Amino acid sequence: MCQQYPKSRWVMGRSKLKALKETTLNTFFQVSGDLGVSNQYKYNSQTNIITWTNGSEILLKDLFLFPSDPNFDSLGSLEICGGFVDEAGQCSWKAIQILLSRMRYKLKEFGIIPKLFMSTNPQKNWAYSEFYMPSKNKTIGSDKKFIQALCTDNPHLDPTYIETLKTLDHASRERLLYGNWDYEDNPYAMFDYENILGMFTNEWIKPTEDRYLTADLAYEGSDKFVIVIWAGFVVIKVIAIDKINDVSISKKINDLRIEYRVPIKNVIYDADGLQTFTRLSAKVGVLSGAVGFKNNGKAIKVSGKVENYKNLKAQCYFYFADLVRDGKVFIQDLTYKQQIIEEFEQINRRPLDDDGVLSIERKSDLKERLKRSPDFADAIFLRAYAEIKGKKQVRILW
Repeated sequence: MCQQYPKSRWVMGRSKLKALKETTLNTFFQVSGDLGVSNQYKYNSQTNIITWTNGSEILLKDLFLFPSDPNFDSLGSLEICGGFVDEAGQCSWKAIQILLSRMRYKLKEFGIIPKLFMSTNPQKNWAYSEFYMPSKNKTIGSDKKFIQALCTDNPHLDPTYIETLKTLDHASRERLLYGNWDYEDNPYAMFDYENILGMFTNEWIKPTEDRYLTADLAYEGSDKFVIVIWAGFVVIKVIAIDKINDVSISKKINDLRIEYRVPIKNVIYDADGLQTFTRLSAKVGVLSGAVGFKNNGKAIKVSGKVENYKNLKAQCYFYFADLVRDGKVFIQDLTYKQQIIEEFEQINRRPLDDDGVLSIERKSDLKERLKRSPDFADAIFLRAYAEIKGKKQVRILW
């Protein structure tokens, strides 16, 4: 395309620029050499731009979702004709969407349709929900195309690489050798991936007059303050705030409670680590009468008996997993769909101990794997608390 359209501009991207330069760029050099076109461009390692003799450019871009730039403002003034993203599954869906929105450079003059080519190994993220599953179900949009390719399709691949893939663990072998997108590699996952996706398509679940507000509190650190508004089992609104001070938290919750007509008794918030003003508000202020959820509190008695959970958080997460599995939750607000999917996919239970106690993994382990706090999941699962309090019996299916 660079050769065909002089002075055109394109992007070559990956989640990390360092990895792009160490891998994808070297492959570009090798392939361009094999094609005999290495003398038609120059690469500037300082500007990260490949400039062709006819004036066309390929811009190397870092597509990592930095907390300081959640909206990818760094790509704001970019104007390109199209692009390629290597290992696209490592990038956020937001990065892909923003990159698509920047494909506006001389399109009419060149008479081209902007296109983004992406490569990825099978993984359970947006690539699965936006491309693989719709293609498999024959519901993929006319603006998208999924092309399955296996390593065995490459006639130039060293055969020893295939033999190496055969020695990998089962899940890695299924993904990398056989291109299996429906692999299962985590026996401790609390939520099945397709059931997680189902939360966004369970449209038969209708809003009711029973309103709830659940919230995962965070202040001025790296975590998000997330508030979820429910109408029955329908999430009608998700609000995420990056930074908020102690004085403003209780006011924000109360303002939204009033706006969405949520009774104070149906407000459930994470009460661990409350700061001074919020704690006071919970006692005698606007949060008085709301439910302060203690993650490490005792499991709720059901029919007069204590269920075999390590703590209240485990009890509510297990119950919420049942609701999701049974298709009883509908998330109508799609604003943070990708983040919600990513977080619930990573929620794991712990292996049963000798006493058969049901528990979930430590949050620190989850944060290390997810590379952030599961703020959306931790706000959403709190809805289970109200149901357990009102149930005579809780099913244990684990």
